[in-house]
Amino acid sequence: MADSKPQNDNLRRVFELTREMLALADEGDRDRRDDSCAILYGILRDAGYQLRKLATKEKQRHQTTGTWD
Repeated sequence: MADSKPQNDNLRRVFELTREMLALADEGDRDRRDDSCAILYGILRDAGYQLRKLATKEKQRHQTTGTWD
């Protein structure tokens, strides 16, 4: 977004990264051949959800303060 604030652009990038993390975790689980990969993709999925939760809270703060565009 050309006219948006850099801090909001960065949050949008976090949301995109978490979507990619969760998609990769799904693909990795589907294609894995051993339990150690399952652990890796489970951690990736968990981290994606945790980051999304933090980014959502930050977005809500921006909206509350009127800095979200």
